[in-house]
Amino acid sequence: MHKPVMLIQMMELLSVKKEGVYIDATVGSGGHAKALLERLGVDGRLLGIDRDEDAIKRTEKRLLDREGQCQLLLGNFSDIKGLAQKARVKEVDGIVMDLGMSSEQIDQGDRGFSFMHEGLLDMRMDRTQAVTAEKIVNTYDRGEIADILWNFGEEKASSRVANRIVLARQKGRIKTTKELAQIVSDAKGGRRGRIHPATKTFQALRIAVNRELESLSKGLEEAVGLLREGGRLAVISYHSLEDRNVKQCFSQHVGRWESLNEGGSRWKGSMPVAQWITHTFVVPDQEEVQQNPRARSSKLRVIERIKNAEEKKTKTK
Repeated sequence: MHKPVMLIQMMELLSVKKEGVYIDATVGSGGHAKALLERLGVDGRLLGIDRDEDAIKRTEKRLLDREGQCQLLLGNFSDIKGLAQKARVKEVDGIVMDLGMSSEQIDQGDRGFSFMHEGLLDMRMDRTQAVTAEKIVNTYDRGEIADILWNFGEEKASSRVANRIVLARQKGRIKTTKELAQIVSDAKGGRRGRIHPATKTFQALRIAVNRELESLSKGLEEAVGLLREGGRLAVISYHSLEDRNVKQCFSQHVGRWESLNEGGSRWKGSMPVAQWITHTFVVPDQEEVQQNPRARSSKLRVIERIKNAEEKKTKTK
């Protein structure tokens, strides 16, 4: 069987140290965590984080034989610093963030993440929170819904879809994934290509429900701060909004040298200082996409924390 290129390259780019301390900030079903543990020696340690309680339970079973080296915590990676402190981890050699949905989440109809499965409009990663997709489509006003679809789904027909949602809910609450998918499809004139008309709407609602972009921005900054010198942060994103956030955060820490009028130069950027390990991004190969179509839009970016900008300048000369 073809081995996932993204997983293999991520492990190589992380340059895993046998005695290192690592965090899988989106542990999901434990695929990346398992790959990290296979590369760690007896003194290595892994902290796994996920906001989905079901994911934590699945991974606990999968990694039962490594429980002495692996600690799993329920929480949002936006609070990665606080969760690390809870686990008595001060600094780490590497952090992994895979921002995609797990197959288990998508395939569970009762989670409401996919229009491919009949289920209630939930979409919460953390099922203790109050806001659901059902609440948004049935109680937010037309303008708020249109803004969510445009800002988080880049849906060009956001106003038209929002109008149709508001009209439909006047006849009764919109409760299921299939209902909403049909409303969106009707608003956009039906399916005309391989991508379902409701794809961007469902993405936008999921991001809004879980405040994903806010969590990502905060989590990335805290993650960079947790790296020890030489530590690396690897992030896989799946759509342009996520990737833009990752690239902007990484670029700020990589920074740049600017010339001074009086001569010489100075580094401008955010602390701590980092350098690119992937100068652009890594994508899966064709065989991997064929085996897992959900990976087709994934992009992997990696940076490394360094001592200071002068070190980077010396290395690049």
